[in-house]
Amino acid sequence: MSDEKIHCEHCHEHHHHEHHHEHDEGGVKKRLVVIITAAVLLAGAVIIEKNCNLEVWQLLLVYLVPYLVAGFDTLKEAVEGIAEGDIFNENFLMTVATAGALCIGFLPNTETQFPEAVFVMLFFQIGELFEDYAQGKSRKSIAHLMDIRPDAANVIRDGKILTVSPEEVKVGETIVVTSGGKIPLDGTVTDGTSALNTAALTGESLPKDVTVGDEVISGCINLSGVLQIKTTKTFGESTVSRIIELVEHSSERKSRSEAFITRFARIYTPIVVFAALALAFLPPLISGDFAGTFPTWLGRALIFLVVSCPCALVISVPLTFFGGIGGASRQGILVKGGNYIDALSKVRTVVFDKTGTLTEGKFTVEAVHPELYGKEQILHLAAHVEHFSTHPIGAALREAFPEEATDDCQTGEYQEFAGEGISAKVGEMKVFVGNTKLMARAGVQWHECHCKGTIIHVAINGLYAGHIVINDKIKDDAAATVGNLKKMGVDRLVMLTGDKADVAGDIAAKIGIREYYAELLPAGKVAHVEDMLADDGRSGLLAFVGDGINDAPVLSRSDIGIAMGALGSDAAIEAADVVLMDDKPSKIASAIKIARHTLAIAKQNVWFAIGVKLAVLGLAAIGLATMWMAVFADVGVTVLAVLNAMRAYIAKE
Repeated sequence: MSDEKIHCEHCHEHHHHEHHHEHDEGGVKKRLVVIITAAVLLAGAVIIEKNCNLEVWQLLLVYLVPYLVAGFDTLKEAVEGIAEGDIFNENFLMTVATAGALCIGFLPNTETQFPEAVFVMLFFQIGELFEDYAQGKSRKSIAHLMDIRPDAANVIRDGKILTVSPEEVKVGETIVVTSGGKIPLDGTVTDGTSALNTAALTGESLPKDVTVGDEVISGCINLSGVLQIKTTKTFGESTVSRIIELVEHSSERKSRSEAFITRFARIYTPIVVFAALALAFLPPLISGDFAGTFPTWLGRALIFLVVSCPCALVISVPLTFFGGIGGASRQGILVKGGNYIDALSKVRTVVFDKTGTLTEGKFTVEAVHPELYGKEQILHLAAHVEHFSTHPIGAALREAFPEEATDDCQTGEYQEFAGEGISAKVGEMKVFVGNTKLMARAGVQWHECHCKGTIIHVAINGLYAGHIVINDKIKDDAAATVGNLKKMGVDRLVMLTGDKADVAGDIAAKIGIREYYAELLPAGKVAHVEDMLADDGRSGLLAFVGDGINDAPVLSRSDIGIAMGALGSDAAIEAADVVLMDDKPSKIASAIKIARHTLAIAKQNVWFAIGVKLAVLGLAAIGLATMWMAVFADVGVTVLAVLNAMRAYIAKE
């Protein structure tokens, strides 16, 4: 995790370089010790003031002890800011205001404000404590991704198992993962069967079963058996490394709100300092009684300085976005930056690639319509004919009749007809399995099927035996996702596919999408998305959801690209702005909900902070505000804004 806070660079930049180690629990504890010590010393100073008749300078020395304990870090950073040319930051504002409060008691006809000065510093530390705690909570939600980072890999070399750093394992080497161990690198299982816990990556609690030949990704936890895995990627290119890298860099991409707050603070802070100077000096000069009225106006100027410190804004807004990113990651949704949270909240058009996004991307037998023999017999023969086929349709037929691999039917005389199908002899039967062109070649009279999908015709010994309907299975939550998006006000849902028009129409109707475009090449998908982006009448932004390598150009071109599945192509994940770690389309609606929830909280904080500050500033200018009101308007508002920002971490389901 990048260990710098993601606040306004101007107001907090140096502060966070200095204190970037304070995000751990030790940092929070240290600050707590400082606050408690300063509070006890302040109570002691108040008792001394009440019971001892001390001179003003003696009282100053008494109060300086808790003041320096509470404010040492703030004073140090104010001085360093001045030395580095970064004068106008919140530490400088706090130092000037509290130093003024300490000195004002030495002016004629004024009361001392020593306790107030210490309280301002003390409450400033309390605000920082809440901020550290909130940052820590959000970081922890992202840090579960750090927990998936493996510390070591057991690699087989020269017949021995060696424990090495994952970075040292080369592609093609075999690693051993025992029960309870983390998978350190992406690879293919060569020996063993097990169940994997993928929760840290996908947010999915159900274990995933794997066996020989299955691909596995780094970061999963092996729950049962011992697995031997042949690595397919180096550690740096493995899923776990790339996820951690994505999250680490998420804070670099600021949202519009964060960028505005940064610019705002750079202009606002100097204005506040000069306004306070004007408030302290101009009214006394104009009044003609400078000596008599200066202390009053100086007090108002100090209150003005404390109130106008922009802590609540520069802390809470970036923290809200950071919390939103953290909350999303707990659900297996990786948002690559605050700017994409902003964009997601404005999505009003969602364009889906069909295969692998709304459907499983895997062919399965949906129906068998026999004319001769029974369903089992037709599947049995078709599976034998497709025994050596590498085509996905062949795999679907073999999967529908797995006994084919173990029965003792003799198969021979294979003949493959490109673009048509395969014929083979199974026992004493001559079987043709393929499309209508193959049926014509076999001289068999076939007929159409009323079902939509890929129709595989079967002929046995020159007679038409029936057909098998094969389809790409629609994902369980696809229809619910479409319904949820419509309810959320996403007013245009579009499906793009390279599939045939009748198949595309059937799937679109089943899941509730009215607008779809079929038989598209990758360039056609880009062209359709560009047409939609160029539509002047559209409201909101356009999100494209895809998972394949051919989706990368469209993911880059859309307003916001969403990649489905950590097991999707590397190119798609690289090109996307949001990565859904599992293959559930329902996470699209979740991502938009989280983004809207986060943005609503950021807006609440901005209006709340500005509203309270303006009210107290107005009172300060006419002399009705006290230093205690100023403390609430600054630190109190900051604490409330930080607590509100923490709600973003609790992601909306």
